[in-house]
Parts: sequence; structure tokens; C-alpha cells
Amino acid sequence: MRSGTKVAVVGGAFVLVAGGIGYGAYSMLTDAGGGGSGTRSASEVSKVKTGPPSAEEIAKTSKGFLDAWAAGDATAAALLTNNETGAEPVLSSYGEDAHIGKVKITPGPAVGAKVPYTVNATVSYEGESKPLSYASELTVVRGLTTGKALVDWAPTVVHPQLAEGAALKTGESSTPAIEAVDRNGTVLTEEEYPSLGPILDTLRKKYGATAGGSPGIETWIEPADETQPDINLLTLTQGKPGKVQTTLDAGAQAAAERAVKKYAQASVVAVKPSTGAIRAVANNPVTEFNVALQGKQAPGSTLKIVTAALLLEKGLVTADGTAECPKDAMWQGRSFHNLDHFALPDGSTFTQSFAQSCNTAFIKLIDDVGDDSALAKEARDVFGIGLDWKTGVVTTDGSVPEETGGEAAAQYIGQGTVQMNALNMASITATARTGTFRQPVIVPKSLDDRPLATASRSLSRSVTQQLNSMMRATAAWGTGKDAMASVGGDKGAKTGSAEVGGQTDSNSWFTGFSNDLAAAAVVQKGGHGGDAAGPVVAEVLRAGG
Repeated sequence: MRSGTKVAVVGGAFVLVAGGIGYGAYSMLTDAGGGGSGTRSASEVSKVKTGPPSAEEIAKTSKGFLDAWAAGDATAAALLTNNETGAEPVLSSYGEDAHIGKVKITPGPAVGAKVPYTVNATVSYEGESKPLSYASELTVVRGLTTGKALVDWAPTVVHPQLAEGAALKTGESSTPAIEAVDRNGTVLTEEEYPSLGPILDTLRKKYGATAGGSPGIETWIEPADETQPDINLLTLTQGKPGKVQTTLDAGAQAAAERAVKKYAQASVVAVKPSTGAIRAVANNPVTEFNVALQGKQAPGSTLKIVTAALLLEKGLVTADGTAECPKDAMWQGRSFHNLDHFALPDGSTFTQSFAQSCNTAFIKLIDDVGDDSALAKEARDVFGIGLDWKTGVVTTDGSVPEETGGEAAAQYIGQGTVQMNALNMASITATARTGTFRQPVIVPKSLDDRPLATASRSLSRSVTQQLNSMMRATAAWGTGKDAMASVGGDKGAKTGSAEVGGQTDSNSWFTGFSNDLAAAAVVQKGGHGGDAAGPVVAEVLRAGG
């Protein structure tokens, strides 16, 4: 995508470090490489070591590799790995194509076979120079055929973000930088809003060439997949950034960043129901794969918003009508139960079942629906799930596959084959709030005149009012009460806990609205929806937007 030389495939020698470590500064382990010629005698074969490398071997091998790499001797460094042919081109291109020199590598204490280290170097290109610093690690393993202690090769040894097939490059960018601004003109930077890093990279790739900017000189990682954005590591000289308008709100984004940092693995998205404008997106940890927008997980009982809409539309329930909620229910040989096998008294309303997240009340109505694929149709035709959203960045747009029998029943309570992320659930809540699906967007349609997805139909005013009423009840006295207590305005919620195979604790899901803002969050292994995801959503809703 950019000008410059590719890293991952070009061989050649390193340039020696000026004023740094010379060739004599590292020890050549001449018997450690896997590329020797000739055959070995039976006695030599019998002497091949086995088992994990010793602490002494780990120290010696890692030092030899790091010293050779720092000195710019790609051949010597590659010989100390278990994949010489794969390692040498990447190591060579570190100096030749990425123009990284004056390399100093400082190892830390080994943790088992892993050796962490920090790299301090200088990038120099056409008279411009800047320091580059980062941390990575390597692992020492036993060579399968030689028995030698070798560095287990992977491109991440050179840089933690360098994936297989990616290229580390320095040069003039063919895509100018952008200055992304929120809906009020506030500049959005990765430094202030870390979760926006991958989004800003994508916006630059898509809109940088037409945003009115001029290129600068940078060091970046170019992914093997051309559809993915470059990862900028260092800017040597600034070009003129082009301005890109987003729908984000700096205040809501700041609240989202704070909220997700309270948990080891959490994601949240906020959407404006009346327009579909995305106001905030945050993840912890921040990765190139944007879990909030691209994740695929069962959303638990938050999906009962869609199921309730289906049942209301078919006239099988009303918000104030009675709905049976036993502690257990059976459907086509598959047993379903409520949390701790609770039951609601006879005569309880459908609103009470929704607000208390009664699974069996929903399962027992499947017979009356008479169509196993009805939920999939409702999700698509009313809530826009799976309609190829064009938000302006890469998203996964949810999935409710058409199923039969017990698998279809599991979908009614957000389990089984249902796949959602925080964006999808925020959008579902936004649709329930107004009755009409408005495709979420993170940049205005006017920026590129792209077509937006539209649903087949809207909910009736009566169904919309009943959905809002039931969500208000959940926030006022149901399972969302504690989480939503601090949220003002006209508010509603729905909790969810998704059981995932192999996990001791359920994933915590929560979605809610306050006035004209809807938000949804998931906290991995967070337990009950109101306990972990609920406070994340509440903090974002309090910020408004």
C-alpha cells in the first residue's frame, strides 16, 4: 500500500552499527545452527541432547542471538534459531528496509525458557532520524534434530506486532495521515483514547487519500492481508494530515475507556438510537482485532429483547399479561432452567419475567410461535442483524442462524448458535428504543456516499412502547436495578449471562438506554450481567452523547 521496500522477503547483510556493538561483541555458537551439511555418525547421534534447555543454554543462546541481531549480522542470528530460512530475511530487512540501526538490546531475567528484552534503536531515512524503543521476548527450545538450544523463531521476536508475512518498512507514506475529529470537532488521538488506535488506522487506510492531506516519512508494519490497515510505529516527519469527521463523542469515548479498564477483558459500544451514530467504542485489552466491533459470542439473555419483540408482534404475550415462569422447562428433549432454578408466582406478568430474566417463560411460548426460524427472521427483518453493515470500519454484524428443535429454543435466551458483539447489542437496544433499525455508522454516510443497510420493517408503536416499558422495569426494579441506579433520564436495561463451554464463570452482558443513547457491554468471565457489564454501560450512559 505504501512506498518503501518490503521487509519479509529480501535477504542480505545488515549494516554494521555505527558506534555500537561490533562483530566481536557477540559469540558465534558454531554448532548451534540447523543448516550444517554432511552426515553424523551413530555415536554423534547418540549424543544429541533431549529435554528442555538448561538455564545456562538459555542464557548462552539468547545472548548470542541478541548480540548478533544488534550487531547487524542476520546470518549469525538466524543460525541460532530453529528456522534459519525464515529468520534471515526478516532480520536482514530490519536494517535494510526498515532503516533501523544503532541497535542496543537489553535482556531481562529469563522466566523459564522465555527471555524478555527491550530494544533501543534509531531509525534513519533521507537525513531524518528518530529513536525507536519497544519490548519483546523470545523463547529458547531444543532443536528437534540437532539437540541444540535454539531461539524458537517467529516474526514477533523482531517486533511484538510483526505477524507472519507482514513487512516492517520505513519510507514516505502513500496514504497521508488523518486528523479524526468527533462530532463536535474535538481531535481524537490514540494517545488519549487508546481503544481508537485500530479504528484510526482503518479510517486512515480508507479515507486518508481523499481527506486532503500530504504524506510524511514513517516506520510502519504492513500486514500480509492487504485489507487490513498499516500499523504506524514511528513518524519521522509529519505530513499534512487530512481531516476525517466521525460520529464519536469525546466525552462518551473517555467514559468508555475508563469503564473497560476496570476489567481484564471488556468491550463496550454506545449508539444514538435516533440516528445510528456510534458515540463510543472501547476495549480492554486493545488489540488489532476489535472485539467490540468484530467479536462473535453468545449474548445470553440480552437477546430476549429480540425474542420479546417477536412474541409481542405475534400477539402471544403483552407486557401486562400473565406469563408462566416455572423453575424448569423442557423442549424437544432439551431441558432449560432459570438461574438457581427460581420460579415466579402464578399470575406473574410477562414484564416480570423479562425484568427478572426468566428463561422458562420464553421457552414455554415456542410451541405457540409455530416456526423454528421465526427468531432468525425477526432479528434480520426488524433489527437488521446480518445485513452487511457499512459502518466505515470493519464490523461483524451479528448472526441468528435458522435452527430447529432444541437449538432453536436455546436461541430464544441468547444461547446456542447466536453470535453477537457489543456493537450488535447496542444496535438492538437502539432499535427497540425507537422501533426502527438505523444502521450504526462511525463516519457519516456523506463522507463516501456508501449504501447503508435497511431493515424490512419497523416495530409497531404498541410493540415499541411495550419493549421500552419492560426495559424500564428491568432498570427500575429488575436485574438491572443496581447497575442503573446512578443513571438518570428515561432509562431501561436488559441483563445477560452467557455460558461458554470450558469457562468456570459466565460472560457478563448488559445493555441499556438513557434518553437518546444506547450502550452494550460484555465482560469476559464477569458472571451476572448486572455485576460487571452493567457498571460499564452505566458509566458510558452517564456521560451522555
